[in-house]
Order: sequence, then structure tokens, then C-alpha cells
Amino acid sequence: MSSTDLPGDRPFVLLATRAEDGPADEEYALFLRYTGLPPERLRRVRLEREPMPAIDLDAVSGVLVGGSPFNASDPLERKSAVQRRVEAEMAQLVAEVVERDAPFLGACYGVGTLGTHLGAPIDGTYAEPISVVEVSLTDAGRDDPLTAGMPATFSAFVGHKEAISALPPSATLLASSPTCPVQMFRLGRNVYATQFHPELDVDGIVTRIHAYAGYGYFGADELDLTLAAVRRAPVTAPSRLLRTFVERYAR
Repeated sequence: MSSTDLPGDRPFVLLATRAEDGPADEEYALFLRYTGLPPERLRRVRLEREPMPAIDLDAVSGVLVGGSPFNASDPLERKSAVQRRVEAEMAQLVAEVVERDAPFLGACYGVGTLGTHLGAPIDGTYAEPISVVEVSLTDAGRDDPLTAGMPATFSAFVGHKEAISALPPSATLLASSPTCPVQMFRLGRNVYATQFHPELDVDGIVTRIHAYAGYGYFGADELDLTLAAVRRAPVTAPSRLLRTFVERYAR
């Protein structure tokens, strides 16, 4: 299905928080590519630059959240004023999304935002270095309309300092990996979060490796090892989630 075949005309919204223009613009381009949406149907909001505008969930097809340098588990005194504002705005939106069971897909940072709303423990227990990992669908994941038809096990890009260490029973676990038990989950019928990055390709993650080399994701002498780690296996399946999300919820 091409973008011109999608039903309706209500846009999707991409909430982004990357301050660096290079990675931020590439992230938006990757979401456009893998959702198949034209720019006029994927409105980007750069929350690190400006307060979140009012989002009328009845006027949009769904909400997407990209990755972020922010960590929900950081002590309050280490969070910048921008991060505290973004977290407060996200908390308000997520509460409405969950209450209304509105279409939502958060990539990586979505785990932090939804996990915080759930009161789930978010810490460094299952942090993963920037790499490719093998993710496996649960029984619920094999039956879920967003992941149905995906391989039972697939390669995915990861790189995060925190993760949910215990998923509350109100959420449904859809995918897991040996190094991070909660790789994807669902709330209600339409609210999703992934710990892995469905929007990334090799070029995209290489851009981020260079852009965030000083952010503590890997040691100063580990750049070459990290670049090699993201090339150890082809990654093709995760991006299907974005296209399926759009085809399911476009209106």
C-alpha cells in the first residue's frame, strides 16, 4: 500500500527530543521512509526546542515517539530543565493516550514514558550496549496484529542505559531478548512501546554512534568495536512495525 492508498487524511505525530540537527533530521527521514508517510502526514514536534503543542487525539491518526538522550531513571537533580519539562508534558499526554487507548508507538524512549506511567521499575539492570541483538516474540507477540507475520526471532538495533526490570501485569509482553526481558509490550489494544529501535538502519545507527560518542554509551576506546557490533548481522524485520502501525491506524 502506497501513501496515496492510505485511508483518511489525519496526520500522525512524531514526538522527538534530539537536540543535534544531524541525528534529529535523520531520525525524521527514517520514520518517513519506514512508515511510508509523506511529510504532510507525519508532523514532527521537536520537544527539546519548544513546549509540546496541544495534541487533539481525535484529529490525528496516532502518535509516534522517537528515541531520546533522556533517561527517566536519572536523579531529578541531574535532569535539565528541558528534560523535566518534556517528562511532564509526556506524562500528561501518555495518561490521556492510555485512558483513551489511542494509537501510540514509542521507540526506546516510549518504554521510559509508558513505564513511568505504569509505575514500573526502570533502572540499569537490563541496559544494553549499542549493538544488534536477537529479539524473540512471545506467544502474545505472535498473535498481536502489529507483530503478527514477523519472524519468531529477528535481529534489532539496541542501545540504552535503562530498561523496565519488571513489567506490571496490566501490560502484555510481546517480545523479549536474553539480555533485556522487556523488548516490546502493549497496553490495552492500541498502545505500544519497543525497547529496540524499529526506525533504524545501519547508516542511521552509525550516525548516532558518532553523535553520542561522549554520552556514556560506550568507552572512549570502544568506537571501532561499537561500529563493528552494529554490522554483525543484517537488521530488516523491525521496520515492518512502523508500516504496519500506519496501515492499521491511518484514518
